[in-house]
Amino acid sequence: LSASPPLVLLLLSLLGLDAAGQLLVVPVDGSHWLSMREVVDILKQRGHEVVVVAPEVTMRIKPSKNFVMKMYSVPYTEEDLKKEFQAFFHFSFEQGSFLERFVKAYQGIKRITNFGVTSCGHLLQNKELIRYLEESKFDAILTDPVLLCGAILAKHLSLPSVYFLRGIPCGLDFDATQCPRPPSYVPRGFTQFTDHMAFFQRVKNLLHDIPDIFLCNFAFDPFSKLASEFLQQDVIVQDLLRQASVWLLRSDFVLEYPRPLMPNIIPIGGANCAHKELPQ
Repeated sequence: LSASPPLVLLLLSLLGLDAAGQLLVVPVDGSHWLSMREVVDILKQRGHEVVVVAPEVTMRIKPSKNFVMKMYSVPYTEEDLKKEFQAFFHFSFEQGSFLERFVKAYQGIKRITNFGVTSCGHLLQNKELIRYLEESKFDAILTDPVLLCGAILAKHLSLPSVYFLRGIPCGLDFDATQCPRPPSYVPRGFTQFTDHMAFFQRVKNLLHDIPDIFLCNFAFDPFSKLASEFLQQDVIVQDLLRQASVWLLRSDFVLEYPRPLMPNIIPIGGANCAHKELPQ
């Protein structure tokens, strides 16, 4: 399911074909970074300068000869991080009622969000690192918006941003790109519905948007507050997501529900790009 060639072509078109560009990368740890790292490695081989910004404590993001790594301190250990990630993913394999799974999802997302906000806060407070980023004159930023620190930096540095993502909880990526996701057709999380629903199932599916809104508020509001304080202006999550120049969507419509795509959304997962070259 590798999608490296179209990814590289797209990023090169943004950075310029006639000269090497400078790319700032703000990744998300874990499997998110494993997908992005291959792109970063190939960009280096093509002559581009890549700077990766990451906390000192990570599970997967490690220094490499293919990029310059700028690190900042955080107030937690690698053991703390591994423990919370394991607890977060464990609930995905558990059975139970909607309420039980919702509560476990709430607790897991809250813990992971706390780590993300803490890490981002220490990055934005690192005046020396922020000054370096301001003076480096990057051409673009590549980030995963499931955690919004890269999006905050993109707004602060006024950089065109490329979002590399699998998806964002609560359908925030749909809202930001104005892609329709009607509850009468698209099953919501935890419902176990298919796209063939009876009338009352569609009603129940609609009601599931209410707890989703609650989950999004507590999960992403801390990033809104952090962005507003750092940028010294009122900022909401949708503002940060809507600024994307290009969305690289790692979804596979064989495994998920097909969806309309806006012109700046490029599907790069599985069957979506198996026999299709990226247009100029």
